[in-house]
Amino acid sequence: MIRFKQLTLTLLSILTLTFMGCSDDDGDSTPQASTSQISVKLMDEPGDYEHVFVEVLDVMVKVNDESEGEDGWESLGAINTGIYDLLELTGGINVLLVDDYTIPAGTLNQIRLILGDENTIVIDGVSHPLNTPSAQQSGLKIQVNHTLEPNIHYTFLLDFDVDDSIVEAGNSGNINLHPVIRATTEADTGAIAGSIQNDVQTEIVATNGIETVSTFADEDGNFVLVGLTGGTYIVTVTPDPESLLTPIEIQDVEVTVGSTTQLDPIVLE
Repeated sequence: MIRFKQLTLTLLSILTLTFMGCSDDDGDSTPQASTSQISVKLMDEPGDYEHVFVEVLDVMVKVNDESEGEDGWESLGAINTGIYDLLELTGGINVLLVDDYTIPAGTLNQIRLILGDENTIVIDGVSHPLNTPSAQQSGLKIQVNHTLEPNIHYTFLLDFDVDDSIVEAGNSGNINLHPVIRATTEADTGAIAGSIQNDVQTEIVATNGIETVSTFADEDGNFVLVGLTGGTYIVTVTPDPESLLTPIEIQDVEVTVGSTTQLDPIVLE
């Protein structure tokens, strides 16, 4: 549809640099109509111990895959790995483990929390090893089965229940961690989608006066602006200057958290 072959390589390079310079988004600006973004946070319900330290190594997910085997798991590349005292992650305090990771839309079947060996519990001022054999070998598997809509950002909260997760193993003196974790979800952004009816390369920018998100229309003229907080936006549509078409502004575009606002087809003149 778009006449890229009629542009010289030099002109394409200049246009690309110009458009990219207008965006606050450092990622890939290609519309991703069939993907969602997720973040993962770790938190805890209060427990009757002094400290419960766990070592977090990774977070993995299984998407669009109901199998129970080892195939299909994808690492989300946890950004804040390390040792955390679960009893400090209460009262609204949490740690961000995964930030804005893009995965296919569809069904998030399971989340897996991978723990290391440095897990301890403090009781009456004495530190004891906290055994987590299942977590060290294959990770803590949490059934989620949550539908992920395209272009929406979801935040998953992994809520440890410490009191139910700590088990003393008879008279052996061993203290084991058999995690009881509740996963909750919130969709905290929305999206704007639309289509350009002209046969021309076009940049689309949305701003609410605080944040600015931009993208390009694809070869069919379609575009999606994702990761938008709820509120009112101005959408600016800027065609390739060589087209001699006039940029336009669309005022008062309402974005609702958890949904995609569909604009009317856009015709540039």
